Amino acid sequence: VDAHGFTIMIASHGYDLEREYAALRKFLEHRVDGLALIGEDHSEETYELIERQSIPAVTMWNYSETSRLSCIGADNKMAGTLAAQHLVGLGHRDIGLLFPPTKDNDRARDRRSGVQQILLDAGINLNPNWDVESTYSIADAKFAALRLLGAAHRPSGILCGNDVLAMGVLYAARACNLNVPEDLSIIGIGDFKGSSEVEPSLTTVRLPAREIGRLAGNYLSRSITGDLKNEQRVGCDIALIERGTCKRHSAIS
Repeated sequence: VDAHGFTIMIASHGYDLEREYAALRKFLEHRVDGLALIGEDHSEETYELIERQSIPAVTMWNYSETSRLSCIGADNKMAGTLAAQHLVGLGHRDIGLLFPPTKDNDRARDRRSGVQQILLDAGINLNPNWDVESTYSIADAKFAALRLLGAAHRPSGILCGNDVLAMGVLYAARACNLNVPEDLSIIGIGDFKGSSEVEPSLTTVRLPAREIGRLAGNYLSRSITGDLKNEQRVGCDIALIERGTCKRHSAIS
């Protein structure tokens, strides 16, 4: 947005929709020119406030054809689908999941939905003990993964809701003296900065963060200046990025 002469004010609400509404009201008190919200999960009060104020607004990260506002993002259900298809295609059937809480987080919920559908189609029953949650923290993810990997029977592959959680699993595997990918395959979602630099480099599903940000910033800026009048719904391409943390699994009979 800098190229259009605007600056950015940022507020984080920790997936608490009441806090998001309070932050939104504070922004409007400061007479901001436009709003960018993350995801599609927002309270009815938030949507109504934006509509009453008739302020240019866009949602980012999750693409939905039925979005109430203009949206620019990616198909997060497809991201989960691609990650699960990769592990299943490599022969993994003992698959663990490490996801953030999905309440008021449509991105995580959609990714998980995509994963669950592929496992169901493949006839794979998810072990409840291998279905764990963690906040967006490498330390918390490592702790959660240590419990999962410390069991007598552990999964051959772990699918993570994003790359931060996958990093935590990598560290947990090292702490358990497990070799990745020989003893354990790990896949993330996001392709965050640093995912290609860790050892081994992380297999993941790339979400085009920079493109989403650029398109959303351009759309919002041009809506504010009056260059754009129509709503937009843009879905950006995603891709499986194969690196060094996944390996074909051969079951031992």
